[in-house]
Amino acid sequence: MEFRKRIGEEGIELILKESIRINGKDAQGDTLSADTTVQEKNITFPTDDKLYKKIIHKCQGIAREENMELRQSYTQTVKKLSIVQRMKHRHGGNAIARKAAKKIKTIAGRLTRELERKLTPQALKKWGSDLELFQQVLAQKKEDSNKIYSLHEPQVKCFSKGKEHKKYEFGSKASFLITQKTGVIVGALNFTENIHDSKTLPAALEQYKRLTGTTAREVYADRGYRGPKQINQTQIHIPKPDNNITLIKRKKHRRRAAIEPVIGHLKYDYRMVRNFLKGSVGDAVNLMLSAAAMNFKRAMNKWESGIISLAQFFLPLFQQLFQSQQINNQPEY
Repeated sequence: MEFRKRIGEEGIELILKESIRINGKDAQGDTLSADTTVQEKNITFPTDDKLYKKIIHKCQGIAREENMELRQSYTQTVKKLSIVQRMKHRHGGNAIARKAAKKIKTIAGRLTRELERKLTPQALKKWGSDLELFQQVLAQKKEDSNKIYSLHEPQVKCFSKGKEHKKYEFGSKASFLITQKTGVIVGALNFTENIHDSKTLPAALEQYKRLTGTTAREVYADRGYRGPKQINQTQIHIPKPDNNITLIKRKKHRRRAAIEPVIGHLKYDYRMVRNFLKGSVGDAVNLMLSAAAMNFKRAMNKWESGIISLAQFFLPLFQQLFQSQQINNQPEY
């Protein structure tokens, strides 16, 4: 953790740049494929009850740390209300569980306001941001935007990608650029805001120029990137019904699908499936380190296959030479 903080995002980007350079000519294509995915944060599935109970526990912890006596701690009350909530699937239990949830929210508001009244000015300056976050969670409603889904990771956003097995994902948006012919990752950028895919391309292309020193000529993307057809000198190609499409362009659109398994390998083989690093800086660091690790592994596999092919080529020659030396060294009778 201290190492990551010391070198920062700029240092991690230099590692990604080196992983691109080490792949040599394979990373020099100017025709790219683009796609985005969600980098999930290591948080529990957010519900109002969970957030209210965490607020209660944090308020109790602040009071203990400041040696402040609360009018009532509500420890046993919250425990009993939690037991009541487990019975909501029984006959008539749903209405009782709703009343218990409302009572838990009331308790969280009471403790937050009591801390605001009783804390000293120095302590209020120390815990002011936390208390403000608690008030924001207590005030937010179902239809609000920019909601808080986690107390320890308040920057987390909710994404709905239309997946059958996972309706909602909580984390940050990750954008990737890979070369079409070789599949080297030449761009990996994290976005903390839930923005449209087409709006991620300018920043992603700018990072590609920083990492490689060149400008992309063409970018092939899916229909989620509907929007501008050109960004500076880069042409953006989106699939659409076209009777006059050329065979080369059709093949490039099909080749764009090769970015999907790359993202799958990043998630399940290179530790991007769940991000354990804290904050938005942790999101960017985890993303670029995963991409760099995959690039380094690709270069290692290529060198390994080259060494094996050389060994397979020279091994028969050495065997023939060894056999001829044995024949020459045999004694004559």
